[in-house]
Amino acid sequence: MFLAMLLEAVRAISANRLRSFLTMLGMVIGVAAVVLMLAVGEGTRVTIKKQVDALGSNVFIVLAGFQSTSGVRSGSGSSHTLNESDALAIAQLEGVTGASPVVFNYLQLVAGGQNWNTMIMGVNEDYLNVRTWEVASGRAMDHLDVGSASRSIWLGTTTAKELFGSVDPVGLTLRVGNVPFTVEGVLAAKGQSLDGRDQDDTALVPITSSQRYLVGSPFRGTVRMIMLQAQTAEIMPALEEDLRTLLRERHHIIDPMEDDDFFLNNLSAVMASAEETAKAMTLLLGAIASVSLAVGGIGIMNIMLVSVTERTREIGIRLAIGARRKDILTQFILEALLVSVTGGFLGLAIGSFGAWLVQTVWRTSVVIAPSSLALSFTVSAGIGLFFGFFPAWKAAKQNPIEALRFQ
Repeated sequence: MFLAMLLEAVRAISANRLRSFLTMLGMVIGVAAVVLMLAVGEGTRVTIKKQVDALGSNVFIVLAGFQSTSGVRSGSGSSHTLNESDALAIAQLEGVTGASPVVFNYLQLVAGGQNWNTMIMGVNEDYLNVRTWEVASGRAMDHLDVGSASRSIWLGTTTAKELFGSVDPVGLTLRVGNVPFTVEGVLAAKGQSLDGRDQDDTALVPITSSQRYLVGSPFRGTVRMIMLQAQTAEIMPALEEDLRTLLRERHHIIDPMEDDDFFLNNLSAVMASAEETAKAMTLLLGAIASVSLAVGGIGIMNIMLVSVTERTREIGIRLAIGARRKDILTQFILEALLVSVTGGFLGLAIGSFGAWLVQTVWRTSVVIAPSSLALSFTVSAGIGLFFGFFPAWKAAKQNPIEALRFQ
């Protein structure tokens, strides 16, 4: 019985192919728009997550405070309120897996006939673990490099390419200013940071080597910042308080009303905020696109009402020869569902193609989640059922005698 009704629905739709196509066009556009918008929104969220993850997971950054001279305040990290002993104390806190003091400066690197200006970072052996940064070739920095202030250097992929091209630079020598350094490793590619900076355009040296040969300081042992990693994301709020308490004690800040002489940044909080923003944008884009689905549903209802009017005598004949009202109801609901679901399938295909086109042409990250496809299809079927019910109910409530008299 159901199969016979389905075949009848197919015949009814096929009888007016152009009108049926124009009716489902609203669903096609609506579903395609929803799929495309959700894919762009999800792609943005994934991109943000990757950029934050590239900085390291469960990471805190402690920046030195600012200086104020004659009312003119410099930016964060410009004062000398952090030192290496602070990093050592932080590393002893419960829940901290590693901590690295950091100093940096932009210097000229020279290798053979090539030169390149990049940021040289002085760090310790924990830095790569804190940043979850792998070494693509060569070896990682260890405590002996830091303890002996070895003239060893690790290059980011961009820096290595600019200085050595396609040659593996491990074991080769370059100069930082006039100081020779041996390349001990090339770091794995990290990509761009949240502010668009190329993280691979950098070089690492032991912090002791940086302080001895490259970056002088009027205050021995001071650093620009300290990066540390927590064991888990769950303990980060409590660890943040422990960090603040420890540093205030070490810097003799006793008055609770006195400001910190450092800045503490929680990258997990940054990621959570960025993800919430991306989710809100995805929902907004989906809501805007779903308006097209509502318009498509209204189109289906209007055309189905026209179809009921045109087929009034047919309905009367069916009722007269024994068809039940629920059979008429089912028949017209099936027709509305068929139009809506077919439009949904076409919309899924067009939306997926559009997402691929956006990614290919505009180099924008898009992610088509299976859940968004299922949601779009389910909504399109639901809209067909919802907007098709009233015309179907109107058809089922026809008086057989009046319907047979209809001209």
